[in-house]
Amino acid sequence: MDPLRREDIYWAGRATLCCTPDDLVIYERLFQAWFTGSLVSGAAPNESIVTISPGGMGDDGQADGEDPEEVAMIASAVELLRNRNVADLNGIETQMLARMFETLRIRLPMRKVRRRQHHHRGRIDVAAMVREQLRRGGEPANLRFQRRRVKPRRVVLLLDVSGSMAPYADHLLRLAHRFNQAAPNRVEVFTIGTRLTRVTRAMRFRDSTRSLSATAEAIPDWSGGTRLGEVLEAFVDRWGRRGPARGAVVVITSDGWERGDPGLLADQMRQLRRLARSVIWVNPHRGKVGFQPVQAGMAAALPYIDQLVAGHTFATFEELVDVVAAQ
Repeated sequence: MDPLRREDIYWAGRATLCCTPDDLVIYERLFQAWFTGSLVSGAAPNESIVTISPGGMGDDGQADGEDPEEVAMIASAVELLRNRNVADLNGIETQMLARMFETLRIRLPMRKVRRRQHHHRGRIDVAAMVREQLRRGGEPANLRFQRRRVKPRRVVLLLDVSGSMAPYADHLLRLAHRFNQAAPNRVEVFTIGTRLTRVTRAMRFRDSTRSLSATAEAIPDWSGGTRLGEVLEAFVDRWGRRGPARGAVVVITSDGWERGDPGLLADQMRQLRRLARSVIWVNPHRGKVGFQPVQAGMAAALPYIDQLVAGHTFATFEELVDVVAAQ
């Protein structure tokens, strides 16, 4: 192809840059704008779309000063980003995904406690009815009902920050930050690699950028090796039997690569499963075609996992939130 011919440039770009029919609409618009000089000087061709913040919408749901066609293109770009592998995003797309995390609604699983509360239906509250009759001088009172109170169940996140999980670690930490902000006293966050690090305190900052910076400073084994068995042993011994893992929903995010003894990992997963309400394993390769849990660590942990879910796109993170809430 001749790089000086506009037609050759058009077809080369269309063949290499477009993955879906939605991309064709964006490509046609930007190609024409670029070669007619209508783009803002100094701006990259794709910046006119991906740098627009989703928050700048008017009361009618449209961006201020934007025509419906451009708003539709922005919505299409956001939808495409939801299904892109987070490990393949560029810098601008990563910034846009970070803003999408801020809008992610977290729902924690709920559990019933022994204490009861007044309610419009449920079991008859005999004590309340007797007290009401005494106040009335023995006259019959209206029926009173009660039901057991509910409170958020504790959620524990164990995030693999080893070298093989480095492309996903930043996004998983953002997800953990959203969980922690939803219920700071009911969520515990740990990182796992060659050692166990509790980063719950660093997650308490409301600003996600500040929180992730504090978390990165607290992690000594970032992008290191993986010793899941030894790390889980430390977690079960210190935080499991009498700690936050008892009766909690435990979420482990890891690709399953294990440099240590897989037998130790299987033994610790067995103990963790007995302590926890449920164990959810998030593998970023789970959503890829042809995935098989054949890694040594993944195969050892599989019999003690309640659910194995994907974790490579924003859409799968949203599904993970629903899975956790349903426990």
